[in-house]
Parts: sequence; C-alpha cells; structure tokens
Amino acid sequence: MSALASWSAPAQAWWNDEWELRKKLTLNAGPAGAAINEPIGAMPVLIRLHSGNFKFEAAKQDGSDLRFVAGDDKTPLKFHIEKYDSLLGEAFVWVNLPDLRPGAQSDIWLYYGNRKATPAEDAKGTYDPDTALVYHFGERGTPLRDWSAWGNNAQSAAPSVDGTLIGPGLRFDGKTTVTLPPSPSLAWDNGAAMTWSAWIKPTPGQTNAAIYTRRSGATSIAIGIDKATPFVEVIDTFGSHRTNATATVRPDAWHHLAVVASAQTLTLYLDGAAVASLNTTLPAMNGTALLGGDVAPPVPAPTTTDGATAPAAPTPTPVQAPSSDPAAPAPAPDATAPAAAPVAYANYAGELDELQIAKVARPAGFLKAATISQGPDNAKLLALSGDEETGSWLSGYLAVIVKAVTLDAWVVIIILAIMAVISWIVIAEKLTYVGRQAGANNAFLRRFREASADLTVLDRGDADEVSSLGGRITEADARMMRNSSLYRIYHVGAQEIRHRFERDKSSRLLSAESIAAIRASLDGTLAREMQRLNRLVVVLTIAISGGPFLGLLGTVVGVMITFAAIAASGDVNVNAIAPGVAAALLATVAGLAVAIPALFAYNYLQTRIKDVTTDMQVFIDEFVTKMAEYYTNGAEQRALAAE
Repeated sequence: MSALASWSAPAQAWWNDEWELRKKLTLNAGPAGAAINEPIGAMPVLIRLHSGNFKFEAAKQDGSDLRFVAGDDKTPLKFHIEKYDSLLGEAFVWVNLPDLRPGAQSDIWLYYGNRKATPAEDAKGTYDPDTALVYHFGERGTPLRDWSAWGNNAQSAAPSVDGTLIGPGLRFDGKTTVTLPPSPSLAWDNGAAMTWSAWIKPTPGQTNAAIYTRRSGATSIAIGIDKATPFVEVIDTFGSHRTNATATVRPDAWHHLAVVASAQTLTLYLDGAAVASLNTTLPAMNGTALLGGDVAPPVPAPTTTDGATAPAAPTPTPVQAPSSDPAAPAPAPDATAPAAAPVAYANYAGELDELQIAKVARPAGFLKAATISQGPDNAKLLALSGDEETGSWLSGYLAVIVKAVTLDAWVVIIILAIMAVISWIVIAEKLTYVGRQAGANNAFLRRFREASADLTVLDRGDADEVSSLGGRITEADARMMRNSSLYRIYHVGAQEIRHRFERDKSSRLLSAESIAAIRASLDGTLAREMQRLNRLVVVLTIAISGGPFLGLLGTVVGVMITFAAIAASGDVNVNAIAPGVAAALLATVAGLAVAIPALFAYNYLQTRIKDVTTDMQVFIDEFVTKMAEYYTNGAEQRALAAE
C-alpha cells in the first residue's frame, strides 16, 4: 500500500484530492515575459479560458468547481467569474494576486473537475478596499453592477453588447449615456489620490468627445478623445488644465486608457505607458458622473426679444466635496480665484469595457500589468500549462475510499499487507534459489560426464571443495558447482565409495549390498534436498487460500458497520452508503492482491522445483548405474578380457 501511494503521488502536493484536474498558470513579469520593472503589488489578473487551454467538458457546467491556489499549493486565492460559457468554450475569471513582483516569475494553480463542489466566488474579496468601482458591463436592461465591495451600482441601464474585448461591454452611439452614482466611497477631497482606467475603442472622427465627466459646481474633470488624441481636462478655481499628449489612438482598435491622480500631478496613460501629465491636483467632487457624455453641458446665454444677448448670470461658487470626517466644517470657497468658463464636450461614440476607479494612485507597473493581462498580448504575462490529473482510481477515488475505511477493515488490511510482504520475500528467495540450482546443476552435469571410471574424481573429501581436474575446472565453475544439489548428492555417493575402499584397500569392487546402501544414502540426500527446495512454500499456499477469506471477512464486517451507521442516523442516500461499501470492498481487494501474485508464483515455482527434483532422481539412477558398471565383478572380468 505504501508503494502504491508513493507511486500515485504527483510530483508536488495536491491541494485537495477531491479535485481531479489542475493546471499551472505562470505569470512572467521578467525580461522574457511582460518585462515589467516598476512595482506592481496586489492586483486582480484576468484569466482567459477557452477550449484550446481548458477542458470545459471536465468541469461543472457553471464553473462552480473552479479553484485558484497560490504557488505553495496551499493558499486559496480569491476570485470571481465574469463570464462562463461551457457550450461556447469561453470563460473570463478574475483572480486576486496578493503580490505580483516585477521582473520575476511566479506560479498559481487552477483546480477543477469536482462534481460535488459548490460555488466559491468572492467578487468583493477579489479587489482591495481601495478599489471603489468595477464595472464588467455584463448586465442587460438593468443598471450596471459594481463588483467591488462598495456597491456603487449605476443609476441607469447601459447599452450592453457582446463580443467586446472582455466578453460583454458598452457601445455608445453618440447619444446615450450612463449615470454613475454619488457616494462617500467615490467622493474626492482636494488633492485626493485616484486611478481611473478603462478599455476604449472609439469610432473615427470624434472631436472633444467625453468618455467620462464629473462636475461639482464650477469644477470638473473630463476624460475623452479629441481627434484621435486622448486627454484629461481639469477645471478648478484656478482655470482649465488640459493634457497635451502626442500619442494617438487608432480608431476601431482597443486601447487601455488610464488617469492617475497624486498629490502633485495628474498623469495620462495609454496602453500602459505615460503619455502626458498635468502639474495640478484633483479637485474636490462628490456629485454624479457620466459615461459617454457631459454631466451638465453649458447652457447658452438667454437672448432678448430683439436679439440682444441678456446679461450673463453670475458664475456659481465652486462647491468643494465634504471632508471624510462628518464633524469637520466645510471648507470656505476661494472667492478671489477666477472661475474658468465651462467647456462643452461632445458625446462619445464607440465601445467601452472594464471600467475601474480606485481611491489610490496605482503604480506604473500595475497599469502596465493590467494592460498586458487584459489585452490581446496577455500571453506575454500569463501562460497556462497542460493538465495534471489525480482523478484516477489509484489517487482520486482511492483517497475517497481510504477516508471511509473503518478500524476493523484497517486491521484486516494491515494483516493482509504483512502477509503480502512475507509472501513476496518468499517468492523472491525461492525464485533466486531455484534459478541458482538449475544453473549449478547444469554446470556440474557437464563436468560429471567428463569423468573417467573413477566416480570420486570430482570430490576432494570436503563438501565445500571441488576437484579442479588438473586445472580444467576454473574457480568460478567450482564455486557454481558447490551450490549444486546434484553435487551434494554426488559428494555423499563419493564419500560412501571412498570409505568402503579405505576399509578394504586390496579391492576396488563393491558388493551388491554396498551399492544398495549407497543408493539408500543417495535417496536420503535427495529427500533433504527436496525439503530444502520446498522450504517456506507453505507461506504461499497460506496466502493463496487465506488472503481472500480474510479480505471477505473485512468486507462483511465493513458493510455491516456501514448499514448499522445509516440505520442509526436515518440518512438513507447514495452518498452516505457508497463510500462505506466501497471502503469495505477494499479489504476484499487487498485479499485478492495478496492471493493472486502468490498463486502465479506458486505454480511457477512448483514447475521449476519439479524440474530440479527430476534432475536429481535421474542423476541418482545414473550414478548408481555407473557404480554397478565400474565397481562390480563384471567390471573386473571385462578388464581381464580386455587384457
């Protein structure tokens, strides 16, 4: 059992054996990958799954068995599924990485293939508390859902369409807009930190089109496109501040646009690279915002009946967002600063996907990693390896069975394991011994048949010494023949002949009675050699006959306990019965695992032992016949006749 467990274990520890499949996801921010050298930190990474890199048929239909685990194969990672379509073979999953290091490579694991798994998504946990708003734009006919922990759902429905960069997105026609709510989590103080990012695909020919606007009195911020050039414009009590970027966006192509506000500057990023900056800060705001157009376009000045322009209304005093401390008094407006004239923005036409707003200034490495991981070049950062399986009967199913084995079954299995080990040792020892005997006997017979009329020529008088026949037998052959059962029989016969000749040195003949006595000694040696050949073979017969019965005993007792437990609990269902019955049958399997190898080995050994025994019997007959030929009166008469 230990050998099977070690053989079936994967190269690395498996997070949970109930999951049958896993694949390694490698994030490479080094020179050979995304080449990100700036700090990144914690961030949600988009995992794109499709039929080319993921077995949708092996996972649950809704993807609820997906799990993501850190590189240590122990720490679960928080994630949520934006889209999962097993029929089309497409899924978008966001996974929170606690620390994505620049210039380095890290791994995470994707587990799936557990039909009993329940959903484990945690959308709020996927994003850090500084993320104030996340829109995936997957809603249809309902206000946009905020996937962050703050619940900043949109106030109006959105023109959602499929087939954008990351699943569903928004498509603006230059008329429709989406209103974003005012909330404490989206309120900005003067000089507050902020990160705004989204994927855009503008239509060509747009002038001063606003993708995102927000106003609070006379102050405002607008992010948009002006003649293929992205911009961010801030209007505060000191005037209008607008970026002068040189980078342009290609119409009808996807680009990642981001704005980062810090305590001193506003920086505009396009496709992960900084393209412009403003030496200004974010003005205080706490009102609504708009996607796809302007929050409050400037109202044209009223005219009199004669066509003359009426006096303009006084410029409203800018309103500053309240402090995060409810008890703090509202700051006094700067009455001396001139208010900038309001700017009119055109509505945006094009597509929009994956809007995120954070209450912190994200580092440049974060924006570059987001651009690469979410965009079409995501393979530079993220690579998915092939599947590793643990759902075989030997690892996945066996783990379930082993967990349900009762104490009595363990006792039986342990006894059977001991029997198996002993029987395997006996099998190895007997196969080695019989094989050595067969080789040694063949070597001895070749030398024996070369002997002259002296049957004692190969024997030196010691059971462990073999005559070299004048150097014709090498030391290696002598060592081999000493292991021969035929040589041991021969040694007994040679000793018997030598003893009789020593008593009567005048004669080299043996009587019929002496030959019969020598034959009896040879038969006795044969019996002892057969005992040596069959020694411990009884262990195999015990394993063959006793193993299945012990296993059956463990199975019967295990089934009894399983049904008794079900009767006591009153929970009658397949999930309650199946593990216990399967575990009980494990004892029978263990019994058969002991008996079957022993059965095959026993039959093979019996055949080999029979062959060696036959060789010994034939040798005894041959030895006795040669004694009668060489050492009887008939032999003497033949010698005289020859003279």
